[in-house]
This record gives sequence, C-alpha cells and structure tokens, in this order.
Amino acid sequence: MNAGTHFNDLSLRLLGRAFDQLDPEEVRVVQAIAARAPSSRDAADIGDAQASTGDRLADRVAAVGGSWGFIIVFTLVLLGWMLLNSEVLQRFGLAFDPYPFIFLNLMLSTLAAVQAPIIMMSQNRQSAKDRLTASVDYEINLRAELEIMRLHEKLDQMRIGELAAKVEELCARMDKKGIS
Repeated sequence: MNAGTHFNDLSLRLLGRAFDQLDPEEVRVVQAIAARAPSSRDAADIGDAQASTGDRLADRVAAVGGSWGFIIVFTLVLLGWMLLNSEVLQRFGLAFDPYPFIFLNLMLSTLAAVQAPIIMMSQNRQSAKDRLTASVDYEINLRAELEIMRLHEKLDQMRIGELAAKVEELCARMDKKGIS
C-alpha cells in the first residue's frame, strides 16, 4: 500500500473525507498520525521564522512606545523642553522654541504620525500570530480527538474479542452438558 492510499484510508476512517479534501491543518494531523510522530509545534517559533525585519522592528517600536518607561521618559522630556524654553533660555534670549512651542507641536505630530502606523503594523502581526496559534491549537485538539477515537476503537475491538471468547466458552459448556 503506497503512502497516498494509506493517507486516504486513514483520513476517510478518522475524518470521513478523502485526503485531498482536507484542510492543511488536517493534512498535517493525518500525516503525523500515519508517521506516529508528534504534531505539536510552537506557534511563536513559526511566527518568528515568518517575520520580516520590518515586522520585528514594528514589534520592538510598539513594545517600547507602549511601555510605562517610555511614557515617563517622554513626559519628563516634554516638561524639560517646556521649562527650558519658557524660563531658563528666555532669560538669556536663547529660547529656540518659546511659548506656544510650535516646534515641539510639530515634533509631537510627526512622532504620532509615524508611531501610529508602526503600532498598527505590530497589532496586525499580533493578529496573525493569534490566527497561527489558533491553527496550531486546532491541530493539537484534532490530533488528540482522533487519537482518543482510535483508542476507543482498539478498546472496542478488544472487548468484542473478549466477549466472543466468552460466548464460545459458554457454547462449549452448553454443548458438553447437552443443552441446546
């Protein structure tokens, strides 16, 4: 029996569909069952392997930009900028961005315009990771369910064999005693 026929028989028996009609996750599960190999995979490792440099950079920017450390440091820089340009440097006539802090507003707008799409890219990547995790979880759950079904089949076959042996034994006893 070749591998294709074996996969098809296995998928028909376990899933009730031909092998060529299965989803990619189901194909991996049937192949793993046929090979008696583990089917678990780490979704984080798969996601990291598929990530581009831009994806990893977006994740790092989102991690830094969405942290309390960034918010605290950024708040201190803003307060320092305003204090420096309103009090300290104005005394010497060197304030480079006096009140209403037009240059500061321009920098903040530019930062927001750049940071928002980067954070959205990171969120999209996280959504893709979540879908991948759900797919891997589905594979694991399907594998567990199918293996449990196979164990039930084996137990049922063993039980049927035991019952058939008991029936034969009873028939033999009845024949000995002449009971029909």
